Amino acid sequence: MDFCIAVAYNDPNHLCNIARTAEEAGFGGIIVSDHIIYPGNLETKYPYTSHGRPRWEVSTPWPDPMVAIGAMSAVTERIRFICSIYLLALRHPVLAAKSISTAAVMSNNRLTVGVGAGWMREEFDLMGPDFKTRGKRLNEAITVLRRVLAGGMVEHHGEFFDFDAVEMSPVPSKPLPIYGGGISPPALRRAATLCDGWASEIQTTEELTQIQADLARFRDDSPLAGKPFGICAALRDVFDADGYKAMRDRGVTELITVPWLFYGDGNQSCEQKCDGIRRFADDVIAHL
Repeated sequence: MDFCIAVAYNDPNHLCNIARTAEEAGFGGIIVSDHIIYPGNLETKYPYTSHGRPRWEVSTPWPDPMVAIGAMSAVTERIRFICSIYLLALRHPVLAAKSISTAAVMSNNRLTVGVGAGWMREEFDLMGPDFKTRGKRLNEAITVLRRVLAGGMVEHHGEFFDFDAVEMSPVPSKPLPIYGGGISPPALRRAATLCDGWASEIQTTEELTQIQADLARFRDDSPLAGKPFGICAALRDVFDADGYKAMRDRGVTELITVPWLFYGDGNQSCEQKCDGIRRFADDVIAHL
């Protein structure tokens, strides 16, 4: 199991220092997130809080995830990057494939992309795709993404995307892992039957138990049955070594944390955050 640091809400200028410190401290991954805009009038309810409002402020920075990964990969050598979640349903999959492929190549195959349908209607209204068909469009986009990233001439004639033979270069030298996000039955089915793993939002261990059972059921009834499947999880009720060991034993492959929050609030300087990363590595990772 890799410990991975979620870097959402951070000053973009802190990300390279955080990534470099995380690699030196023995963390396995960096988790980046994705939004394009925050609307002046947000009417869509955020599905992951009881009050229906996002956890972040209007002016919270959301750097383009592939650009951020490119910058962080340039100052590191081993640490992985997981985009959780990349809003593939908002984008044409061929254009998305260009950014994803470049980030994968420049990071030397250290990229995993978690894809999701998205929840904010206002982003879809701005960008153009139909919000109501985002799930079906995402299913097809995953197929397009895999085919384009495999290299060579490919064509696609589907319900939402249609193009004759094209070739994209460069493409990764290894298959790019794709995780599926979301907790609805269609999202879990998509992750289990079309993807290489599942990426969580923030769950309890009880919620994760049910999610893993649903994923296993969908996976066993798909052509991908028996193939490796990653679980990238953030748990709100796991805070100590025993809890982390339990998550490892139940098949969590990437455990998401924000290590500096164990030693202070979210308003710490970059230096303080890096100190928190080192302390967490000494207090927790070194003993597992």
